[in-house]
Amino acid sequence: MKKFNKRTYKSFTKFFKDIKFIFKNRAQIKELNNGEIISESFKERLMMAVTAVNGCRYCSYYHTRLALEAGISHEELDKIIDGSVKNSPDSEKFALLYAQHWAEQAGQPDKDFTEQLIEQYGAQKAKYIQLAIRTINFGNLTGNTFDYLLYKVSFGHLGLS
Repeated sequence: MKKFNKRTYKSFTKFFKDIKFIFKNRAQIKELNNGEIISESFKERLMMAVTAVNGCRYCSYYHTRLALEAGISHEELDKIIDGSVKNSPDSEKFALLYAQHWAEQAGQPDKDFTEQLIEQYGAQKAKYIQLAIRTINFGNLTGNTFDYLLYKVSFGHLGLS
């Protein structure tokens, strides 16, 4: 049986803590989705950068479609999925690298990196960048945890794609 290597929720406590965060910040999430503070294409780049680290197939499919609708090219998306921000707008590269780092560190980014994010984008925009990252991370881990359950109940036949 192949090993399940995707990032998942390791405890109900962390899952419920994230649900509480999402519920508590639903007004800001709604603002995030209106495209005024962060453009739709920037948000989708952030979503794809985190999803590339976490490997959620559901989020990858959904946010690829949204990214294409937001005008992001196939070539740029391929690069982001491969972990490169080379083809992304210069003004967004630092935030995309931060998003990757945040996901790789399981939501515990380096303090200096976070301070640089705030310095580069300002406190309000940095807050919404972090909100986008945390929101997609919740979706990624939820999707991957569901896949892990499929994997377990099917004795490794489902949930790996």
